[in-house]
Amino acid sequence: MIEAISAGFQTTVQDCGRFGLRRFGVTPGGALDSVSLRLANLLVGNRECMAGLEIASGRVRLKVSIDRLVAWTGGVFEVRIGDKLIPSLHCAHISGGGIIEVSPRLGGRVWLAISGGIDVPEILGSRATDLRARFGGREGRPLCDGDELPLGVESEICQRMRNEISDGISDWSASRPVAHGKFLRVIRGKNWNNAVGEQLLAQKFRVAMNSDRMGLRLEEGEIIRDNPQELVSEAVVPGTIQIPRSGAPLLLLGDCQTIGGYPKIAHVITVDFSQAAQLQPLDEVRFQLIELEAARELLLERERDIALFCTGLEARFG
Repeated sequence: MIEAISAGFQTTVQDCGRFGLRRFGVTPGGALDSVSLRLANLLVGNRECMAGLEIASGRVRLKVSIDRLVAWTGGVFEVRIGDKLIPSLHCAHISGGGIIEVSPRLGGRVWLAISGGIDVPEILGSRATDLRARFGGREGRPLCDGDELPLGVESEICQRMRNEISDGISDWSASRPVAHGKFLRVIRGKNWNNAVGEQLLAQKFRVAMNSDRMGLRLEEGEIIRDNPQELVSEAVVPGTIQIPRSGAPLLLLGDCQTIGGYPKIAHVITVDFSQAAQLQPLDEVRFQLIELEAARELLLERERDIALFCTGLEARFG
């Protein structure tokens, strides 16, 4: 069991999301940076997409009732168990009754995995919190102080990992994909044209205060559309960049709606979702165009790296 002594401002239970339900209006949701959650899970011996915690802001203190392994990755945070600092992308042991403390330094988001995973009920095939529809996770809402979450059963790999941690922190770790500077790479969308696209690529935008898990509203830049008329609503996905009448772009994130009527001029490539998930209000961002085939190769390379890491863990602990 985990008890949230201090839950922060928007800590939610997330896994890799719900799939195959968009035609019913159900967003995939899940961790905004699924790669970070997958790596954290692998580090503690879990299956890649088991439920963990996404921590967005505020100081979080969690009490774990039984011995477990924990790992985290994401933004610039400080994570401690007692007085011991836990580095990102390492596995650490926490004894029953121990407290994990997560404190932001430069912010962003953090994904925390615990061996056995968080064992809240599955809804529509996932334990992820859908904040808009108010289901999944802990009653479809962020955690509150005093909330308790059940933990699942550890795997045999978890047990073997614990036996190899001599001083409480593992000597094995994972590497995090390197951020691509201040740019988010995009491919052309259905409604791309050179006049509109050049405006997107030439300007620097600032993340607005009213951004959330649904999407980032971008300001301090304006895109003038040739045709200001709205379109017939059609499918949108995380990563889609839409241009409303105001000319201020919208970058959709994991909790976005399933359809929309604004022009879709571009899509952030999948490997840059991790970088997009770390953007906070007042951060600046620019876009860089790449071709679809190049985006595909980057995704394949990332998945090969994760597969290689899995192979290494299996060779050592399998």
